[in-house]
Amino acid sequence: MRSELPAIGKISPEIFEEIIYPRLGAKSPNILVGPQHGVDVGVVDLGHDQVMVLTTDPFFIVPQYGWERAAWFATHILASDASTSGLRPNYLTVDLNLPLAVDREGLEIMWNTVHRECEKIGMSVITGHTARYEGTDFPMVGGATVVCVGPKSKYITPNMARVGDQVIVTKGAAIEATGLFVATFPNLVAERYGAEFAKQADKVFDMMSVVDDALTAVTVGVRDDGVTTMHDATECGVWGGLFEVAQASHVGMQIDKEKIIVRPEAQKICEMFRIDPYAAISEGTLLLTCRPHKSAEVLKVLADRGIESSIVGECTPHEKGMIVFEGATSKNLEHPRVDPFWQAFGQAVATGKAPEA
Repeated sequence: MRSELPAIGKISPEIFEEIIYPRLGAKSPNILVGPQHGVDVGVVDLGHDQVMVLTTDPFFIVPQYGWERAAWFATHILASDASTSGLRPNYLTVDLNLPLAVDREGLEIMWNTVHRECEKIGMSVITGHTARYEGTDFPMVGGATVVCVGPKSKYITPNMARVGDQVIVTKGAAIEATGLFVATFPNLVAERYGAEFAKQADKVFDMMSVVDDALTAVTVGVRDDGVTTMHDATECGVWGGLFEVAQASHVGMQIDKEKIIVRPEAQKICEMFRIDPYAAISEGTLLLTCRPHKSAEVLKVLADRGIESSIVGECTPHEKGMIVFEGATSKNLEHPRVDPFWQAFGQAVATGKAPEA
């Protein structure tokens, strides 16, 4: 049966397998990890025990957040995926195809922010393209690639989870959905829950990065001696990310839903916009698997950095499937396929209000 493109959001695994995966240009023996659904990085063997890890994403600018905040988010979206390799991001290439609405002041604020955050991360801009064009629009104003270089023995990817690994989630579900809803509709949130709640919930925006989470977690060790996989819970949130790791690694999972953190702000915002927090976009939530003897140490080093996390389950043999437990009940873990955030967000933009209670 012929698969069709989704109405919105990322393509399905079927479209990837039918159209993208069979046509990847020239083959190279140096490619250790190529394009895979659910795997955000590629890995190239450079020889001499060194690898190059690369990831590519849109350069995502939403003017309503303010130029500085928007550029912070754009930079950390890019660096977050790269950091899940376990290696520190080193280099950035960026293509900015800016709308005509961008003026010198806006560009200067954006680029000053990119420069500042790159310095903090340790990432150098090495090439790019910047121009204004008709026919371009926010938020996708170009694209960028982040490159990490490091020891071959130190990188990890989402296909390295093993039976017996424990599953850890940082910060909780729906971090990005919460941050974006509050930043875009502060008045609606304040009308529903009060100005003080809106002010507190707005702080979730600054959690939408896993750079610190990832680079902190791997300090305990990787592979046999620690973290085996990391994945940023973006499209389709915690459920989508866990499903992708399990599929990529060919393992099953048993997940205790009640152990997944859901911040009070996330719970209320998801109730307000009628979306499932566990299936909603969640940049800033790191999903990782870890050898059991290092799990407690991972929780400790994260806590020492002020990053909340919890052990939510374990990896099991593939034939046991992916199971979510909630109290005395259980169900199969399935990929949400379509992130509920996009429709809810689009309706709020179109109507200027949240769904009726």
